[in-house]
Amino acid sequence: MAKKFRSKKAVEHGTNAAIYIILTIISVVWLFPFVYLVLQSLRGESGIVGYFLPHEWTFDNYIKLFTDNSRFHFLKWYGTTLAISVAVTVIQTTIVLITSYALSRLRFKMRKPLMNLMLVLGMFPGFMSMTAVYFILKLIGLTQDMGLVGLILVYVASSCMGYYICKGFFDTIPKSLDEAARIDGANRQTVFFKIILPLAKPIIIYTILTAFMAPWGEFMFASLIMNGNEQYFNVAVGLKEMLTRENIDKYFTQFCAASVVISIPITVLFFCLQRYYVQGVTGGSVKG
Repeated sequence: MAKKFRSKKAVEHGTNAAIYIILTIISVVWLFPFVYLVLQSLRGESGIVGYFLPHEWTFDNYIKLFTDNSRFHFLKWYGTTLAISVAVTVIQTTIVLITSYALSRLRFKMRKPLMNLMLVLGMFPGFMSMTAVYFILKLIGLTQDMGLVGLILVYVASSCMGYYICKGFFDTIPKSLDEAARIDGANRQTVFFKIILPLAKPIIIYTILTAFMAPWGEFMFASLIMNGNEQYFNVAVGLKEMLTRENIDKYFTQFCAASVVISIPITVLFFCLQRYYVQGVTGGSVKG
């Protein structure tokens, strides 16, 4: 019996060791591009080189990124992207929370078919409608000079289709709380803002993070709607200009520095709010 127990223990240890080795390899593979960007951003030599570690270490690429506006306007692109992301976060979070609460608490005709329709439509990739969306926005004057408004509209237009996780979280909050508040004279708005939202902090954080990350590095719609208007580029479209054939040799290391800089807000937000993010995902996946 003891021999069998030791054999089982050995198999368990071997399995755990194999899992840790695989996870370590995956982590190294995932981290390698970021480490490469950091090292190249600190390289003093210009252009693309065939070696990994810099021969010449410098912070000039970061300094030029914020001080040299002769060719590229990184600070302006960064500010534009931040403004778009904040606007989208506020609007999208509001729409998702209101939609999810309504679908969780209210019962009305065609509720389930509507939920299923939104779920199915949300599975189609957005680029399938790019051409149609562009011509519609162009028709109403929301491209190029008014492209920021058009871009925000595109990002928030399908917000309600992201109700699924948030609704699942609201389903875990007992309806008896709503009923007790309604008996005491509270209306729907009071119940939502004073009772439900304070209990839904994890899913609010989750919704804010996902809403903020989506437009932060988005390229396809931004490049289409801005249509070459460099004044309103976001960072993804602007940094792509650094990699054109005529610019890559001179600006590649600055591109790497810019990539590191734009990754900082998302990284800091995620690490600070990771606990709430996980609680929001796990809590929202309990019910559908």
